[in-house]
Order: sequence, then structure tokens, then C-alpha cells
Amino acid sequence: QVHLVESGGGLVQAGGSLTLSCGASGSIFSINTMAWYRQRPGKSRELVAGITSAGTDYSDSVKGRFTISRDNAKNLMYLQMNSLIPEDTAVYYCNAKLQRSEDWGQGTQVTVSS
Repeated sequence: QVHLVESGGGLVQAGGSLTLSCGASGSIFSINTMAWYRQRPGKSRELVAGITSAGTDYSDSVKGRFTISRDNAKNLMYLQMNSLIPEDTAVYYCNAKLQRSEDWGQGTQVTVSS
């Protein structure tokens, strides 16, 4: 099991930037994939970006604006979010996929004002 804690959410104006962090502890060596998901108001949770040893992947809605990265030495994952738009307003969740299970953080709120 992996314990995940997100931080860095907040209120930002449209066009601004924000960086989310996710700290991992526990069975971190069992992690295959880490990812950021978000849940916008009234919507289901959706994948924003994922990262593995092979590379990164992004949803079309954030491609070119968001960057996912990972610092394995510090057990941290980041989501650099640029050119934010009001539609990015959501609770952002950190996710870790292990071989037979997955774990979630508690989420961090990002609000983009117009």
C-alpha cells in the first residue's frame, strides 16, 4: 500500500500557473505508474496525466499546458499547470498504480477564476 498526500492547490486567475505536489510513502518500490486525475464539479473523475519509466501521457484537454514529472529520490510527483482556464477548476487527485491495486490521495482543490 502507498500513502499519497497532495499539496499546492489554491485559487489562481485565468492565465496563471500552479504546481501541485504529491508525496508518496509506504510500498513505493511497488509503484508501476503514477498519475494525476481530477474531478470537475458535476463530472466524473478523469485522467489528466500519467508517468511511467517509459514516459508521460496527457489528456487532450491539458496537453501543451500541463507537465507531469517525478523525483524518485524524494518520492515526489509534480504537476506543473500553466495557462490555466476556468475549466481546469477541479479537485486534483494523486494516483499510484501497483501490480494488483491502486491508491489515491485525499485530493487538493484548484480553482481558476475568470
